[in-house]
This record gives sequence, C-alpha cells and structure tokens, in this order.
Amino acid sequence: MADTPEEPKISKRQAEKDAKKAAAKAAKAATKANAPPKPAAAAATPSAEPVDPFKQGWLRGVYNEKPLEQVHTRFPPEPNGYLHIGHAKAITVNFGFARSYGGVCNLRFDDTNPSKEEERYFTSIKEMVHWLGFEPHKITYSSDEFDKLYELAEELTRRGKAYICYCSPAEVKKGRGQLGGGEYGPRTACAHWTRSVEENLEELRGMRDGKYKPGEVVLRMKQYLATKPEEYEINDEDAPATKKEKEKLKALSDNPALWDAAAYRVTKSSHHHRTGDKWKIYPTYEFTHCIVDALEDITHSLCTVEFETLRPAYNWLLEALDMKDEGSDKKGPMQREYGRLNVEGTILSKRRIAMLVEGTIIGDAPVSNETADGVAGDLEELTLAEEGDDEPEAASEVTKAVTSGTGRKIPPAVGGWDDPRLFTLVALRRRGVPPGALKKFVLDLGVTKANANTMTHSLDSSIRTYLERTVPRLMLVLDPIKVTFQNLPNDYLEEREVPFDPKDKEKGTHKVPFTKTIYIDQDDFREEDDSDFFRLSSGQSVGLLNAEFPIRCVSFSKDPSTGKVNEIIAEYGKEIPAGRARIHWVGESGAYKSPVKAEARIFNSLFKTQKPNELDWKNGGYHDDLNRDSLVTYPNAMIECGFNHIQENAPWPKEEGEANGSKEKSSVRFQGLRTAFFCLDADSTDDRVILNRIVSLKEDTGKK
Repeated sequence: MADTPEEPKISKRQAEKDAKKAAAKAAKAATKANAPPKPAAAAATPSAEPVDPFKQGWLRGVYNEKPLEQVHTRFPPEPNGYLHIGHAKAITVNFGFARSYGGVCNLRFDDTNPSKEEERYFTSIKEMVHWLGFEPHKITYSSDEFDKLYELAEELTRRGKAYICYCSPAEVKKGRGQLGGGEYGPRTACAHWTRSVEENLEELRGMRDGKYKPGEVVLRMKQYLATKPEEYEINDEDAPATKKEKEKLKALSDNPALWDAAAYRVTKSSHHHRTGDKWKIYPTYEFTHCIVDALEDITHSLCTVEFETLRPAYNWLLEALDMKDEGSDKKGPMQREYGRLNVEGTILSKRRIAMLVEGTIIGDAPVSNETADGVAGDLEELTLAEEGDDEPEAASEVTKAVTSGTGRKIPPAVGGWDDPRLFTLVALRRRGVPPGALKKFVLDLGVTKANANTMTHSLDSSIRTYLERTVPRLMLVLDPIKVTFQNLPNDYLEEREVPFDPKDKEKGTHKVPFTKTIYIDQDDFREEDDSDFFRLSSGQSVGLLNAEFPIRCVSFSKDPSTGKVNEIIAEYGKEIPAGRARIHWVGESGAYKSPVKAEARIFNSLFKTQKPNELDWKNGGYHDDLNRDSLVTYPNAMIECGFNHIQENAPWPKEEGEANGSKEKSSVRFQGLRTAFFCLDADSTDDRVILNRIVSLKEDTGKK
C-alpha cells in the first residue's frame, strides 16, 4: 500500500524530463560562452517591428489613392438582423484601417426601413463591435439626417435629376428590359420621365404628406435609363476624346445600378423608432448611403466587392448634388471594394437563419412586406445578393415564417440566433470563439479585391491554434466512470501541483486532489483487453496525467438498467506497470470541492452537406438534411477543481475585446486535456455549470 506523502512527489518521468532540460540548458550556455563575439553593428540592430496588415498590399494601395493625415471610415450595418461572421471582416477592415492611419471610424446605423428594424438588432450590433475590441468615434444614425436628405431630394428634383414614377413593378421591369435569368432587352424611359420639375416637386411633397399608399408611387433618380444606343454609337469620324466619352457613356448606361434607381418610397410601416410618425416616406439605401458618407466627412468608404457595380451610382448622386467633383475622389468620400469572407458549410442569409430559428410553414406563406412595398422593392433589388447568399433571390421565392396556415409545418432547427451551431457573431461568441481569433482569421486570409473563400475546418484550425497558447488547461471527464482503489485507505490524499500550462509559467499552478476515488472517461476503458487499445482495460494498467503512479483494473461492475460500466475496482502504486498511455481523471474530495459537476454540450455541423445553401429552401428540403447529431450533451461531466480559479480570473485570453470591460461568461475558456476546448455557456448559473465545446483537438481522430 502506498503511504501518504507529506508533500507532492515528482514522478520518475518528470524527473527525467527535468534532467534533460537542465542538460540542454547547460550545453547551450557552454556553446554561447565559447562562441566568438558578435560584430558591434549586429549587436546594435533593433528588433524588427511587427507588420501592420493594414499598411500592406491592397489596403496600402487604397490609402495611397487618397493619402490624408486623418482617415475617417464607417461601419454602416442595417439594423434589421444579427451580424454574422462576414461582418467580422467588415468591422475589422473599417475600424482597423482607420486606426492604422491615425484616423477614426463611425458606427452608423442605416435605419431607413422602419418595416424591418428592431431595438434588439441595434443593441446586438453595438455589443458585437465592442466585443471585437473596437470603440466607435461616434455612433450615428441615417435617420439623424432625414430632414437634410429630404431637402436634398427636393434639390435633386429641382435640378431636373429626379422624377415621380407611378409605374407598377411589371411596368418597371419592362422599361428596364428585364427578360429574366439576368438577361436584358431594349430599355425605354418611364412614361412619367418627361414631367416638369414643378409637377415632380408637387407630387414629391404629396408623397411626403401622405397622399399615396405603399407601392403606388416612388421618386426615381433620372440617371441613364433613357439613354439611347445612338447616343454612344462610335463613328469613324469621331475624335479620340469623343470616342472616350461615348465609351464612358455606354458603360454607365449598361449598368443596371444606373437605370433610374429609387430615391424615396412609401413604406408599409411608416412609424420609425427614432422619428416616430413624422415621415410617411423614407429614402432608399442608394440615395442615403453616399449622401450620409459625405455629410459625416467620410474619407474612405470601404465596402464589399458586390457594391463595385454601385460605385458609379454612388459617385453620380454626389456629383449631381455638388458633393463630389466629376471624375475625382479629391472632394467627398472615395468608395473602394474588398472581397467578402465566405465560409463554406455555413448559412449567413438572414431569411434562411430566420427559418432555422423560428420554423416555417411551406406552401401557405402570406405576401411579404417586400412585395407589398411594390415598385420601390423592385427597384432596390438590382443585382445584389444579401450578404451571405450565394445568389440573389427575390423575397417571394423564400417562404416566410408564419403563425397559421395549412402548409407543411417545419419546426425550428436551433434554439435562437445565438445558437452555437450558427455563424452569427452572437452565436460564435456564445460558442466561445475569442474575438481576437476571429480578427486574426480575417487578416490571415488577407484583404484584397478577391473574395476570401474558405472552409469551416480552416476556421476551426485557426481558432484552435489561437487557443493553444492563450488559455489554461484542465482535466475534464465527459462521461465518467467511478474508479475505487482497493489498496488505498478511505482518507488517502495526494495534493498534486499542476501547471495551468506546462509551456507558460505565467499562467501559474494549482493543486488537485488524488484520492481513493477518482473518475475517468468511458472512452478510456474497455471491458476486454485489445492490443490496439492503449488505455485502461480489464487486468491491464495505464498511466495517469499529473499523478505519480499508474493504475491497474482489478474488476468492474455494470449498471443493470443501461448495461454501461459504472464502477472500476483498481490498484494504484509504484509496483503497477507503467502502461502504454496516460489518461486524464478527476479526484473526489469534499475539502477541495472536487469534482465540479457540469453539463457539456458538443456542437457539430448543423447540416449533413457541406453546401447547405444549395439545399431546397423554397420547399423545405433543407430540413431533411439536418444533422440529428449536431448537438450531443453530456449531462454528468466532471471538471477538476482548478476550474474555480479559471472562472474567477477570466477572461481567457487576457486580450482582445473582452479585456476592454465586456466580460462575458463565454470568456471563461480552457482546454480540456485530451478532450477539446471549452467555454462557459450563457445559461450557466452559480449552481449549474454548462460548458460549450469551442473546437475539438487535433488529437481527436485516431486516438489510441
């Protein structure tokens, strides 16, 4: 029988490791002592400065196009949904670019559609920007400029560059030559295109005063829809300058973004959360975005690459209102576009996530708000996909969640917008992904004109690498088996001094109890010995992490109701063979409040396929591809008592976002030895510990 030591012992294996380290250190010192002295110049060479990713490559080129002493950018989300992983790139690029060039970045809410906006989205967006470690120079709202925007709408009309249109959606499509499938035929001007400035102003004011219902009328910008092919037809006798102008005109007139886009519309819901019932009409994105950029003195308007086709429209409107000089970026904001972040295997479309969160009824959906808004909705479609969609899709093609009907009822697939199986930022935060890991992932992929297409396993690998050296380590047993040592007394106790990270002394150490009763994982035991199984089995021995001696199984018993092994009788001591592996464990001790009992949740892919966007969302086929094992729960998990120290000293890591004051439960992170990386879930209480798996370990596959 082993005697109770007065102080922690050092195992033979640890002693050998320490001896090797000491020998290596001595050899290195001897080599250094005998080495010739370094030249003085080399000794004086300063250490290399860290590379600023915002001062390299494409981003450096953008700055060089418009170099200013103070850069001013903005992150302008629509408050009509939760941000997703793609927005992490937009936030990082806009805030990081400004900071690197001595400037500032606004958080601007593009709140021009009261039909879709909710307070929860505003709150969440603010939280996510702060969580990622950025502080806005100002928090602004497009609605702050409603008076000025309307004033400029009248001015544009007064200059003969806007007109009132009464066309139906079908008439608009016909006038724009839309044949379907992305094909276009000849275009013709709207029947109302030639109305006088006075008539247009009178009708615009009628719109403002509530004269029209949603879908009946819209203010359109007079851009290039009426341009005739003969106006840009190049003739042999044309001078080079004339040819160049005609080529420019053709490019502009062939751009659907300039086919007289909508500027103001009557919305179905006119009550605005900030301006109340003052307005019956609201400006569109195409009208608002560039003007507010100019009003806020934005210098560099950075957006994703699908907005490149909108850049001519952006410049056209600012030039039309003398807020930008024609053909020059010297005055006013300069728009430039970078590639989106696309992570294959994810669903980022707000419409589709809503179906997963709320459930839906297929085959009996009502008319949506988008179609009820009529011609304005049609004009705003253009050719852009919602960020996260593979292809543009009309709202009417996607079934909406409804509360009644006779169609096929599909239940919710997840627990909410923050369900860790989703890739919204609130979900990634709850899953425990550190904000610094997301920013590093974005920057490692690079910021260029090309879309950054990657896989979920690449994201997981990046997160895993980030966590490896930044979070402490603990022993965690997911599915415990009780192990009782028949050769130890009931009061046996070894205090084992264990580092939180063997490679980082700064994280410190803690004591864990090794007692007569410990717990190991079901995966670490087999009833019959197997030459390919290196852990504990009947009659065989195995080593224990952070314990001095191995253990050997003498016998075991099963729970008659489940057939699972529920207790192992074993022996512990120096006479036990070392075994071929070392497993983790948790000791039972009332004095140490060990183990800490917990529920552990393992999250896997929500879908079986790696391309969920290609599933049949219109008819509900997506539901048939759901992975029934996307959530696996271990209700009786056990953590070693060092968890209490980890919880008290969060956040882990000690940097990036959460260290700025927004300490979330998910910032309690650790590596479960031989298991996975975990964090504390938002539903945890003082009496109930709930863990979420952040990401698996490399060693998960093929473990012996």
